[in-house]
Amino acid sequence: MAEELSYQLHSEFNDKYGTITRKIVRMLSENSRISISDLANNTGLSRRTVSMRLKKIEQELGIRYTVELDYNKLGLTSPHIVFVELKEKPDYEYVEKVLKKSPIPQIAFSVKGKNAILIYGIATSTSEYVYWDNAIAVLLARYGTLAQTSEVVHTQLGFFPLRNEMLEKSSIAPKYKEMLKILNENSRVTFQELSKRLSMHFNTVAYTFNKLLKMNYIKRFTITMDKPDYVSTAAFLVKYTPKEDFEKQVLKVRRAFQSDDENTLISRYIVLAPLIGSYDHFGVGVFDDFKTATAQIAKYHKQALGNNIAYVLCYEIDKMLIGRLPLRSVDDKKDYNVIDWTVGEEMK
Repeated sequence: MAEELSYQLHSEFNDKYGTITRKIVRMLSENSRISISDLANNTGLSRRTVSMRLKKIEQELGIRYTVELDYNKLGLTSPHIVFVELKEKPDYEYVEKVLKKSPIPQIAFSVKGKNAILIYGIATSTSEYVYWDNAIAVLLARYGTLAQTSEVVHTQLGFFPLRNEMLEKSSIAPKYKEMLKILNENSRVTFQELSKRLSMHFNTVAYTFNKLLKMNYIKRFTITMDKPDYVSTAAFLVKYTPKEDFEKQVLKVRRAFQSDDENTLISRYIVLAPLIGSYDHFGVGVFDDFKTATAQIAKYHKQALGNNIAYVLCYEIDKMLIGRLPLRSVDDKKDYNVIDWTVGEEMK
């Protein structure tokens, strides 16, 4: 039955922009510090035309230039996805205010058709995270709170953008921290601008920047976006009930995650992460409409995994309360980070 619903899916939203524009976005997603000259050379356009196209897509997609960071090297720990169900419709302005008081939540959004909030949070210690996890439940208790928490094992695809408030609390040296904060806000910043903002000599800026790269704090210079308003952005949570054929069946789902249009403006799946706790998998995908998202995510998972799956929750993102979404335009087969769940011989 699983083969009846194909994981091959063409996305019409990618056709709204021409091949060259999609190519520009792909290059920025892979390296947001790429020069206008290199963009021009790689697309066959003039520098002026590239600059004009860049300004247009910056406005239309709400593009911002940032960095994908190595949270372990920054001394950050306890990454979690928290699904908060509320009995009553909350005052989302109040919720947003509560969330912003702490540096721990990096992304939070409400969902359509349900009183619920999804949060990605990370901390500088396990105890700090646990304190916040309890505090947020208490602060939202007026709405009748059921919080289900899951730890993020790692990210298979995409990344979770980091707020400067948490970057400020990282354990790295101040001179590197200040530069990272500026790059996190705008990764296309020039050395001249860095020199001015940091009150640092140009040569020292260049040395510090290269040192940052060598210490591997930065995984990639990349981009984020506003939540697209012309497509459906869907978040999903999956709970498995693994049987002996689990690994064999989950390969079908991996193929679905790794299958996309050849030239994407936005990759279909922008964040994928296995979890431990209340749920076993989390993801965010971009689809033409929510009906397509539900079919591709929920129905396909159920058919592909059979009795290895307990349930799939799929919700359409309504409002971003805090943080931003990554704009991923990547080669999914190359970028997808696979975990092999096969039971080792020592466990049999």
